[in-house]
Amino acid sequence: MATVKDFSVEEKLTAVLALQKIDSKIDEIKTMKGELPMEVKDLEDEIEGLQVRLQNIDSEIASINSFIETKTTAKKDSQALIKKYEKQQDNVKNNREFEAINKEIEMQELEVKLNEKHIKDATFEQKDRMNSRIKAEEKIKDVEEALTIKRKELEKITADTEKEEKVLAKKSDEAKEKVDPRLLSAYERIRGSYRNGLAVVPIHRDSCGGCFNVIPPQRQSEIRQHKKIIVCEHCGRILVDSDLNDKIKM
Repeated sequence: MATVKDFSVEEKLTAVLALQKIDSKIDEIKTMKGELPMEVKDLEDEIEGLQVRLQNIDSEIASINSFIETKTTAKKDSQALIKKYEKQQDNVKNNREFEAINKEIEMQELEVKLNEKHIKDATFEQKDRMNSRIKAEEKIKDVEEALTIKRKELEKITADTEKEEKVLAKKSDEAKEKVDPRLLSAYERIRGSYRNGLAVVPIHRDSCGGCFNVIPPQRQSEIRQHKKIIVCEHCGRILVDSDLNDKIKM
């Protein structure tokens, strides 16, 4: 039984070209999905970030509420002291006691005003945080609606192509086993270098099917002879003649 290393150059080219056509078909399916998987992930991440933001806002609101409650209690305590001191003024024995109590009243009145200012500022901040919360909730709703649409689109494409992808993935694995190991390594390296995934390309109109640079006639003749693996001197892709390319079907 022949091993891969016993294969002729033409057989090696045929094997790697067949692999390329299978992988290109897989790439077409991925192109159909386009940026949808990434868009879905971005929207999911955005929702997660907004939810964390909501939690932070809720924590800030709770802190503000606690602050307002503390200052409201302090204000009531000062008001109660004012009433207490006012009653004590009715029973003072001299001007010194009256003045001392009066100073205490003035101090507590200042405390009341200061607490009222703290409460007013905190209430303004509380409203600002509540508005931020409402906006964050509305944003989450909008993003969730967009995510639902994108997920449905992705699910439909996936459902339509899942079976074909599995078949092609299996074919790709089987095709790789028929490719010379060193050639396969080169194929995968070249394929990973280009966004379109083309590592093996035919000659079209005397030009490389990958970078479209002109291939000299002598070079084209050598490619048609299938006596050695020839790569484009401009882009490094493996070159095959159009006849061999047309002969290999998916």
